[in-house]
Amino acid sequence: MLLPLLLAQVAAVPPAEPVAGARVVVEGGRTVAAQSAGLADPAAGRRASVDDPVRVASISKLVVAIGVMRLVEAGKLDLDADVSTLLGWRLRHPRFADVPITLRLLLSHQAGLADGIDYVLPLDAELRTALADPKAWGGEAPGRHFRYANIGSPVVAAVMERATGERFDRLMDRLVLRPLGIAGCFQWDACDTATAARAVVLVEPDGTPIRDDNRGAKPFCAVTPARDGSCNLGSWVAGRNGAIFSPQGGLRISAAGLARIGRLLGGGGEVDGVRLLTPASVKAMTTPQWIFDGSNGETENGLHCRYGLGVMLTATPRAGCRDDPFGDGIQRIGHAGEAYRLRSGLWVEPNARVVAYWATGIAGDAPKGESAFTAIEERLARGR
Repeated sequence: MLLPLLLAQVAAVPPAEPVAGARVVVEGGRTVAAQSAGLADPAAGRRASVDDPVRVASISKLVVAIGVMRLVEAGKLDLDADVSTLLGWRLRHPRFADVPITLRLLLSHQAGLADGIDYVLPLDAELRTALADPKAWGGEAPGRHFRYANIGSPVVAAVMERATGERFDRLMDRLVLRPLGIAGCFQWDACDTATAARAVVLVEPDGTPIRDDNRGAKPFCAVTPARDGSCNLGSWVAGRNGAIFSPQGGLRISAAGLARIGRLLGGGGEVDGVRLLTPASVKAMTTPQWIFDGSNGETENGLHCRYGLGVMLTATPRAGCRDDPFGDGIQRIGHAGEAYRLRSGLWVEPNARVVAYWATGIAGDAPKGESAFTAIEERLARGR
């Protein structure tokens, strides 16, 4: 098995390259590549592996959507119901108060929300209060426009909590991670100490830690503390603050774990004899809920041109769309992630081939590639 050029370069960590990276490829249910290089923890000198948990950023949204669909199948959630009913308070766009907001709109970034407010809320915040700020909303009616908005994920998490009475991180462990045998968690609290000790530290290009510098233990406060600095998770109330466990980007999972999520989607909701979703639910997730028509959404320089339920679809055949990191025109499903100098990706091909990767220490002005993705992401996707 050949190590791609990128990961060979990562091992030496030249200035333009990631500090660490990992890549897993699965074909026909068999892992054909499992590669890693660089330092998961530069201060400790610990090498990266494909089994190290890393904060994969927005790929979290795809995994949350799997949890939502499990609750839909169980009859606890309805994709097209007004979420206000479960929230216990009226959620409406301030300019379009007659338009109900649904999980389908939230999961497909068509709910009218905008990231004009900080979606990283302190432990004692109330989501209802945060969304009362007009800056949390765009100018278009729900269902009429695509705008990628991280603040929608805390709403989804709050709805899930209200439907089940369970804390979001524990709920996602029960619904998705544990059944698949994945050692992962949202915001560390639900992970065991051994998993937290293997955390990939998110760093600046020079190795300065930004997030998850766990130093061999679980962090004292795994979430954003309350405004007075306290960190009492016993104060949790179902649905009050869906942002606590960072559903928009706080999943810690390994490259090998990501590949297993990809195999679940590629297998129509089943992997290695474990069925989490029906094929119909996977189809619902991966069918475009929004397609760019030239004026009905914000593409972020061609990065987003089609979106399902928590799922990006690539290689959209339309002028202005630059959403193909592989450069081969094959339409894939999955999601990308970017936060705290990390880039990540999980992509599933029509033949169920899965590519999962992450890299840390990526400069904010990293060179773009041929697509809207960075050159580094393209090299990780393509394996060369």
